[in-house]
Amino acid sequence: MRLSEIATHTGGTLHGDDVLVTGAAYADTRAAEPGGLYVAVVGERADGHVYADGAHAVLGSRPTSAPTVVVDDVTVALGRLARAVVDRLALPVLAVTGSQGKTGTKDYLAHLLGPTAVGTRGNNNNELGVPLTVLRADESTTHLVLEMGARGVGHLAYLCEIAPPTVAAVLNVGTAHVGEFGGVEAIAAAKGELVEALDDDGVAVLNADDPRVAAMAARTRGGVLTFGADETGGAGRPDVTFRDVELDALGRATFELAADGARARVALRQTGAHQVLNATAAAAMALAVGVPLETVAQRLATAEAASRWRMELTERADGLLVLDDSYNANPASMRAALDSLRALGGERTRTVAVLGEMRELGPEHDAGHREVGEATSGLDVVVVVGEAARGIAEAARDAGVGEVIVTAGRDDALAWVRKNAGAGDVVLVKASRAAELDVLAAALLDTPTGGEPA
Repeated sequence: MRLSEIATHTGGTLHGDDVLVTGAAYADTRAAEPGGLYVAVVGERADGHVYADGAHAVLGSRPTSAPTVVVDDVTVALGRLARAVVDRLALPVLAVTGSQGKTGTKDYLAHLLGPTAVGTRGNNNNELGVPLTVLRADESTTHLVLEMGARGVGHLAYLCEIAPPTVAAVLNVGTAHVGEFGGVEAIAAAKGELVEALDDDGVAVLNADDPRVAAMAARTRGGVLTFGADETGGAGRPDVTFRDVELDALGRATFELAADGARARVALRQTGAHQVLNATAAAAMALAVGVPLETVAQRLATAEAASRWRMELTERADGLLVLDDSYNANPASMRAALDSLRALGGERTRTVAVLGEMRELGPEHDAGHREVGEATSGLDVVVVVGEAARGIAEAARDAGVGEVIVTAGRDDALAWVRKNAGAGDVVLVKASRAAELDVLAAALLDTPTGGEPA
């Protein structure tokens, strides 16, 4: 589009030359797109307009040195522009939300739909990330795969105005961000906005094993496709099921996937039994847009991890195994990661869990951390990062964990693990994103046993 056309869609005013925008939109000048549209956002710590020098074209709230469409609210204008592109391209939009697992599910789905699908990078799933993803699409794109997140009631409804879904999946309703929402029922109300946005031709993909999600079938005008474990073997089972899950020595699952009377054996490359549910949800979404079950199974077997710090398994030169799941954490994802750590233990010398604080739990903060501590039963060592996560340590001791250490912070935790974890051990690193334990995991991988950084 030319900037004049962008001004029309956004209700803005053009300042400067009416240049043609041929590249994607971006909000970080470190990842500038040739011929693209720089979105100048005024944030808490930086004013994006300051970095507009050299940009091809700008969407901002004031004129810059580059040709600029000036609007009252950059975020709102970006959403309007994305909606114009969605309407112009008329693409199937496959959207996924949930308290946990949405990034993994989205990554599986994008792989299932192939290289002509445009999907959310990382977890850019908010009012900036969703339209920026949309604005990477062009005439060669066949599907939009969007992860959608919410911090409160009304957020998903707004994102669906930007990109109305054709297929909408809700994975679960958990306690992630319960402090922001004010309760689990409020989370369920918010997540259900995704399926409420479907029209009569849409498909709601719902987790049959989560009662709050299953109840959302009554909140959509579209058809309903359920997924979950095949526990009944008969009437009443979900439409898309998994069963006979087996884990190898690296915690990678194989299982039987079934839908509409057909079955296929699937072997995943990612660590963790919880990946089975993510893969099944992605399979159900792909089936909803016509991908055959056999193709789904074949493509799942070639899917690699596409987002950083999520169940990244790396073996150090001396044999220490590090499972970096440090991107974010809530009680459910913590339990899943701890199960993976136990599965990886096998014949290894020790299992070591390095666990930090879980944020945004509100009044459930203390109970949530104790719940995680109870789930460490059977591990050899638990290293707790910071006083805010002490509840994990207290419950871990009650659960019979042999060695429990509480450290003052990330640096102290790293020093302890460097000194004490050695070849043959497996170390899990997990906490909420604010703890930045990915730095600990990276430093640990660069450190020989008992030594200093290489």
